[in-house]
Amino acid sequence: MTKIIITGAKGRMGQALIACAKNFRDLQVVAQVDQGDDLSTVISKADVVIDFSSHSATSTIVELCVKNKKAIVIGTTGHSDVDKSAIMGHKQSIPMVWASNFSTGVNTLFWLTRKAAEILGPGFDLEILEMHHRMKKDAPSGTAKTLAEILADVRKLQLEKAARHGRTGIVGERTTSEIGIHSIRGGDVVGDHIVIFANVGERLELTHKASSRDTFANGALRAALWVVNQKPGLYNMQDVLGLK
Repeated sequence: MTKIIITGAKGRMGQALIACAKNFRDLQVVAQVDQGDDLSTVISKADVVIDFSSHSATSTIVELCVKNKKAIVIGTTGHSDVDKSAIMGHKQSIPMVWASNFSTGVNTLFWLTRKAAEILGPGFDLEILEMHHRMKKDAPSGTAKTLAEILADVRKLQLEKAARHGRTGIVGERTTSEIGIHSIRGGDVVGDHIVIFANVGERLELTHKASSRDTFANGALRAALWVVNQKPGLYNMQDVLGLK
């Protein structure tokens, strides 16, 4: 039995994790932690922490996991470069799965996006469109950022220079080195992502639409079962699914 603690337990994803964990015979939720609760008082009960709290809390949670030699699964997004650096600094101490999206379908989209970019070559313009519910605080989504990173890696581009977050005014003709990233917010959309490869005379679109948070929750729980048996290091959902 793998014992887990869920941080951000009162949030949408936290509630989905708690509900879905009941379907895993080899998982047990031993504590639910949210804002105002003290993780340090219960962390000894767990084998792994699943973090879907806040980007501002993740570094502290990781430090507690390192101190107590516990594995961690990180699903929180919106971290600054400073936060990311601090978290990655602990990758030699404990096993960590850190993913922008835990959906099996989305991770297949990551794989397909890389393959399509490699096959289609530089003649296709690259655009990413994502839509989420009105309550989402960060933009673009972590998944959209990962897709952009994949495209930039294939094209040998620096994403900071290539990214175009929407367009307004007289911006001139589109360059071949741009990667467009566009965020839409509204309603209760769980998560839609479209990767567009556009050329003269043809266009390829790869689309993933999530209608339930359960797909993310089940993936994160699967990652928790996997990571407790790994050596210290930084892993992602591609590792969990064996897609690398």
